[in-house]
Amino acid sequence: MPNYGTSIMRTPSMLEFQQMMKIEAQTALKNELDRLVMTGSPIEREKLRKQYEGFQHLYKTFLEKTGPSVVWDKIKPPPVGSIHKYNEIAKTPMKSSESDLLSKLVVVKLNGGLGTSMGCTGPKSLISVRSGLTFLDLTVQQIESLNKQYNADVPLVLMNSFNTNEDTEMILRKYASCKVRIHTFEQNRYPRINKETLLPVPQRLDGEHEGWYPPGHGDIYECIHESGLLQKFIDQGREYMFVSNIDNLGADVDLHILDMLINPPNCQTHDFIMEVTDKTRADVKGGTLIQYEDKLRLLEIAQVPKEHVDEFKSVSKFKIFNTNNLWMKLSSIKELVENKNMDIEVIVNNKRLSSGTNVIQLETACGAGIKNFQNAIGINVPRSRFLPVKKTSDLLLVMSNLYELKHGKMFMSEDRMFKTTPLVKLGDEHFSKVHKYLSRFEAIPDMLELDHLTVSGDVTFGKDVTLKGTVIIIANHGERIDIPSGAILENKIVSGNLRILDH
Repeated sequence: MPNYGTSIMRTPSMLEFQQMMKIEAQTALKNELDRLVMTGSPIEREKLRKQYEGFQHLYKTFLEKTGPSVVWDKIKPPPVGSIHKYNEIAKTPMKSSESDLLSKLVVVKLNGGLGTSMGCTGPKSLISVRSGLTFLDLTVQQIESLNKQYNADVPLVLMNSFNTNEDTEMILRKYASCKVRIHTFEQNRYPRINKETLLPVPQRLDGEHEGWYPPGHGDIYECIHESGLLQKFIDQGREYMFVSNIDNLGADVDLHILDMLINPPNCQTHDFIMEVTDKTRADVKGGTLIQYEDKLRLLEIAQVPKEHVDEFKSVSKFKIFNTNNLWMKLSSIKELVENKNMDIEVIVNNKRLSSGTNVIQLETACGAGIKNFQNAIGINVPRSRFLPVKKTSDLLLVMSNLYELKHGKMFMSEDRMFKTTPLVKLGDEHFSKVHKYLSRFEAIPDMLELDHLTVSGDVTFGKDVTLKGTVIIIANHGERIDIPSGAILENKIVSGNLRILDH
């Protein structure tokens, strides 16, 4: 009987099996992206194919992630000398004139967010925050004032998302006569991923709006390069860009930091500077700077293993957090992008669509790019440089007499004895949306001497109300509290169904 030999079939190992599944998932994703691209016009297709290369890289990184992106025991505090004190920088005489410094600068504002968290439609930058002025109005005022004061020509660049681009472009017409050159570019638009199938949700490029998302501000590096603006500014002789969130009213151009970049002490150049500030209990979720594998790195709460989240939130262990005010060298961005050396951790953001479908968004953070730059440092800046408006409680603070407005900048009032910001908590049902919040105040109260304010339930405020110390006002379900005009509340707890008649 002939011997035809034997065939030995080997069962793949778990590691090999997992690798096979990852390759299959990547292939399936690529096929779906190719199909999506073909639903667009011929002009769109080439641009989209290039854009989706970045998305496939995010997806591959996501699939290969087998655990937390950091090993907790490897985390070390930032090394001595890596976090500079702003006060020391500010008292150092500047070596260049203001106009010379500003000729090297580009200002970039992250303008991709909507105002949905505060119940608004359209770009968040178009919400009125003070004296009828929007975030965008105040930003343009700041740059225009800077240009006029120092006879400079600092350009303003807005990174829009597909959610904000059209509305922003329309509103920019009103700044035509301003002494500010305004440029825009659009960040990527990526498909949300079905959590069950790990495939894109949209079936067509022009399909449901809800199927798409902007992938965080970490794609600023690739997108400003692809827009052509990066090379344009380099050709103009500009060297650095200052990046910040458009809703951070404290993030204005600081000439002392710029001088440190242009004229580095001891010839120690810095390609990246992250402004950090002291953490308070209100900032426990903010990303912080650490040393990891001999590099300065941004650690976000989403990257922290669950068993260490409380430790991450500790004010005593992690004393500073990222303001997302970032200074970067343009030539370094160009080199990193063109050599494909921009390595940024992927953040997985879970969402639920109105249809009930569970999806994931693969995102990156701009500040996480710090580990790719040479001689990156942090600067511990005053709290005044971090004044974000994320909720209506923040809006109440900036609309009040705690702050004064001049040339688009917010300053803490000199009449406030303590230069710390009061802690304000407003109830969700009646105050979380801007239109409801505004209907609750005939006028914004005097808050110069306020330390803490908690308001919950059906509460309204009349004119000329003064709040001092700790004030807690709670109207339970079915009750209503009207604070009458002229009332002065100092260290008071108000509850029940009543009106205050005495001052």
